[in-house]
Amino acid sequence: MSLEFRHIAHAYGPVRALEDITLAAPAGEITCLLGASGCGKSTLLGLAAGLLRVQQGEIWLDGAPLADPRRNPPPEARPVGLVFQDGALFPHMSVAANIAFGLPKARRGEVEGWLAQVGLAGLGDRYPHELSGGQQQRAALARAMAPGPRVLLMDEPFASVDIVLRRALRRECRSLLRAAGATVVLVTHDPAEALDIGDRIAVMERGRIVQFGTPQELHEAPASAAVGAIFSGAQIIAARRVDEGLESAFGTWPLASLAGPLPAAEALDLLVEAERIALAPAQGDAGCRVRDLHPLGRRTRVVLEGAGGAMITVETAGQIDPAARYQPLPEAASLRAFARD
Repeated sequence: MSLEFRHIAHAYGPVRALEDITLAAPAGEITCLLGASGCGKSTLLGLAAGLLRVQQGEIWLDGAPLADPRRNPPPEARPVGLVFQDGALFPHMSVAANIAFGLPKARRGEVEGWLAQVGLAGLGDRYPHELSGGQQQRAALARAMAPGPRVLLMDEPFASVDIVLRRALRRECRSLLRAAGATVVLVTHDPAEALDIGDRIAVMERGRIVQFGTPQELHEAPASAAVGAIFSGAQIIAARRVDEGLESAFGTWPLASLAGPLPAAEALDLLVEAERIALAPAQGDAGCRVRDLHPLGRRTRVVLEGAGGAMITVETAGQIDPAARYQPLPEAASLRAFARD
């Protein structure tokens, strides 16, 4: 069973926010919607929550219809819990009262148990403004989970928490969410967060899902150079297939540099990892000029300028002469190639 979006499309006036989205978020797993601002991920979450009316397509839950253009139950009539970026706790109510808000009277004795589960034991009498940002998000999570929703929808839930606490908080939340067994859909723009917490990730661009799979699948078999760059941290270098190999603004690289198949297209995008490039000294005015050096402990980040002003970043443990010129050479089987759109 799962939360399913079937051929969902949505527009804000003349602006198309979603185009033919079909996606199944499996029960008991955490599905992340990943993409830049404006890609449609929060719109999709709003449709599932009932905050937006379905214009086209259908939403199904556990094999039964939940919403479509003729039927749009409000959020309170759906078996759905919501967690927002700022927690959205009621400021005039104590933490315990916030958690108890969605529970029937007969179950309000469960509040202390939820406080303990999210690491807030003994803090039930405090008010939201008396908690840290991380504690507020824990309280918001407990409030959303306490009624036992079949689906938990989370919109950038860790964005307002500092980065060090964010890592710990999302791992704690992952353990809680997996133990609860609910279907979870989490919106994020942070690839590291999606990898850290998600069982499956839907990568969205301009209102469409460009790839959906496990973190391992997205890392090992990206559908495009853009998806590959998100998950590997690699840079995208334009190249052209020639008889001698792969011609780019940084020289001609051998075909042995490729880790996978070479597309039939002439125009290519290459995924190049900064730490898998060697630097060879170039003679005279040949090669690339050093544009920036930045120490990274035992390694140095080097930005080189190639033909036409193109830039490539290299990380090396060797000594770099900022006045010298260099030829970047990828390691064998280190590049992925994609036909350029």
